[in-house]
Amino acid sequence: MIRLFVPHDLAAGASLELDEGQSRYLAAVMRQAVGDEVAVFNGRDGEWRARVDKMGKRSVTLSAEGRTRAQETGPDLELVIALVKRARLETIVEKAAELGARRVQPVVTERTNADHTRVDRLQAIAVEASEQTGRLDVPQVLEPLKLEKLLAKWDVSRQLLFCDEAGDAAPVLGAVKAGGPWAILIGPEGGFSPKERQTLRSLPYAVSASLGPRILRADTAAISALTLWQAAVGDWR
Repeated sequence: MIRLFVPHDLAAGASLELDEGQSRYLAAVMRQAVGDEVAVFNGRDGEWRARVDKMGKRSVTLSAEGRTRAQETGPDLELVIALVKRARLETIVEKAAELGARRVQPVVTERTNADHTRVDRLQAIAVEASEQTGRLDVPQVLEPLKLEKLLAKWDVSRQLLFCDEAGDAAPVLGAVKAGGPWAILIGPEGGFSPKERQTLRSLPYAVSASLGPRILRADTAAISALTLWQAAVGDWR
């Protein structure tokens, strides 16, 4: 069944007017008609069965009929990723949504080549990935911050898995041993600077870990770290 993320409150009989993009998708791409059923979710009220009530090329209205799944959320896991080239960053956000991250925080490090990104496009990618994977929530993509500013306001109750390519850290599966709120930090293609590495290793809430004997590209590193974390203390156990 087609799944759509909507901003509306969901309740029996609620009328859901879709935006132009979603309306065009249902009408022109998926060839839906009045009476057809779709699944909708908003990240708050679970998943609902809805029926196409009104159909137009630019305007489609659904009617919510009944809840099919209660609201649930995955582990409190945040991905902190240094800005990289657009295509790779889009892949990272898509895979972070598929792998259960709750937030994606882009950062600017000393060796970051890119210094800006379109957060609205990244958020749209996160929505689409969540629709396709059956999630009942959508990860939030935050505005980029400089790494030092992010660390200055860090909530110390959230552990930080610092993926260090230096090669002398313990493997992720050995370094991560407890649940609770976590963040995974992936550096830029050029790696962290010696100053950044020293700072990160000195933080009491940071756990340095290795992703193996090979140096990975940022997108591969992010996917690998998310997968290993989920296997160790996340919802894959």
